[in-house]
Amino acid sequence: MAPGGSIYQDISESCVTSTDYDVEPANLEYRGSPCQKSNAVNGKGTMASNSAMHDLLDCPVCMNSMYPPINQCPNGHTLCHSCKAQVQNICPICRHELGNIRCLALEKVAESLELPCKYKFLGCEGIFSYHSRLRHEQSCRYRPYDCPYAGAECPITGDIMFLVKHLKDDHNVDMHDGSTFNHRYVKANPHEVENATWMLTVFNCFNHQFCLHFEAFHIGMAPVYMAFLRFMGDDHDAKKFSYSLEVGGNGRKLTWQGVPRSIRDSHITVRDSLDGLCIQRSMALFFSGGDRQELKLKVAGRIWKEQL
Repeated sequence: MAPGGSIYQDISESCVTSTDYDVEPANLEYRGSPCQKSNAVNGKGTMASNSAMHDLLDCPVCMNSMYPPINQCPNGHTLCHSCKAQVQNICPICRHELGNIRCLALEKVAESLELPCKYKFLGCEGIFSYHSRLRHEQSCRYRPYDCPYAGAECPITGDIMFLVKHLKDDHNVDMHDGSTFNHRYVKANPHEVENATWMLTVFNCFNHQFCLHFEAFHIGMAPVYMAFLRFMGDDHDAKKFSYSLEVGGNGRKLTWQGVPRSIRDSHITVRDSLDGLCIQRSMALFFSGGDRQELKLKVAGRIWKEQL
């Protein structure tokens, strides 16, 4: 959700009792994550090698492993290319000007090494050559996930179990057990569409977690409401499931069936692709009944596992 947006009340009817969702504060203080973005890119703690040669490839500034081009000062101190600008072209060890000297010998050593994935501590057992390791880490299935919460910019990353706890404890997200649901989404002024996001709901079923989103935005000049499901895991596991959504009123209904998208795709990516149940505002107000001055949409859904 774009900064400045707001989160509206989402009243759940999927349980025996109903729950009123409070408005989520825009700015939150989060408890630390073992896989926050600031730490997830730090390879030093994840390289389980005692080799002195591997230690030579640790950048003294960012502590990540150095990839060619590797820079050095006139005294032979090395650092990675991305940190050269950060230290303003001054060696962090001896304070000499760095210039444009490359450490070709260390680059050749780096290219000859095989290294574990930096996400080894999360379960990856792969061993890769220097350059293929970098390519692998960009798409490693064990790399941390971004927080799927859509109500505020959240910097937290981690594995799925950590994020489930984070969503419950830090975002007060409603958690449901079961594969069917019936939600009611309410908005007092349906003509205010821009940046409207309702409280996220997480479903636990089939030993996995799914995130139900409901948002209002514009397609061109046309205001629409959209409900969609995201899978808390990678895409190859998401494709093992399907889901359906249904909204209606006054004897009419709209239905949607699709495959949940992985949370590797941001909620903005999924929303902008229109991969979900889209409801034009005029139709949404028709479904709401009454004098069409208040949005009251009932969205029912079901999640199931495909027989592969």
